[in-house]
Amino acid sequence: MKPKNETIITEFILLGFTMNPKINGVIFIVTFIGNSLMIILIITNAQLHKPMYFFLCVLSILDLCYSTTVLPRLLADLFSTERIISRFSCAIQIYVIVVVEGLECQLLAVMAYDRYIAICHPLHYHTLMCWSNCYKLMALVSILTFIPCTVPSIVSPVTICSNQINHFMCEILAVLKLSCEDISTDELQIFIFSFITLLLPLVLILLSYLCILSSVLKIHSAGRSKAFSTCTSHLGVMTLYFGTAMPLYFGPSSMYSSDQEKYSSIFYVIISPMLNPLIYSLNNREVKNTINKVLVKMYQ
Repeated sequence: MKPKNETIITEFILLGFTMNPKINGVIFIVTFIGNSLMIILIITNAQLHKPMYFFLCVLSILDLCYSTTVLPRLLADLFSTERIISRFSCAIQIYVIVVVEGLECQLLAVMAYDRYIAICHPLHYHTLMCWSNCYKLMALVSILTFIPCTVPSIVSPVTICSNQINHFMCEILAVLKLSCEDISTDELQIFIFSFITLLLPLVLILLSYLCILSSVLKIHSAGRSKAFSTCTSHLGVMTLYFGTAMPLYFGPSSMYSSDQEKYSSIFYVIISPMLNPLIYSLNNREVKNTINKVLVKMYQ
């Protein structure tokens, strides 16, 4: 058993960083409105009732979870001199962030698989990506995320000796640095979880796009541009998300307490959820056409 610390810490202080509250307010509004409109657009328009947009709708829901979990708290701290969060609230925030991270990474892999089937095996698309299979994929993604992030926290809870978190949120790597025990086992658990939810999905995405690239290069130029256009949005989102999360979770442990880890989190927790609906709406012809039809109906 792990030794118990005599001091029971009931709340934490988020050291955070100095940012303009107006900028954070705009980011929160853009993220919330953008993802909410994307969800409503997909649900209310029959022409978007396809597997690709089903996964996009789930992605927007996950992005909303990010923004509503982190940004309101960040805004409140920017206007407050005491950036205090209770231990329970901190634990909930850690769990939500870890689960959403895992779900989003694996969802991006599923979306890459969907594009692979659509481009490389178009005749079998409706069979392989029927609604029952889409639901099964989402169930598999949920299981592969919830179990790895839930079991370790129950089996081996961490004893905390300090209450000052060098972050703007309760991020698991930053909280681990507050432990007064050896965290090598916890670091191994994070590595295993990161392998399942970050590295493995990234490998699957890269393999999918290598197959897509191979197939696209074999078709004529007109079809080639159309095929590429369906993938550019997903590639943009994937690059933004994995490009900032991978160095953080697979980098050296010395980064955990540095400001680099704190600022890297901004991209995949704040910037990426804000840009995702914009990237998909601007680069997707069906989404743009649907938006135009909705606007025409509104002004008729």
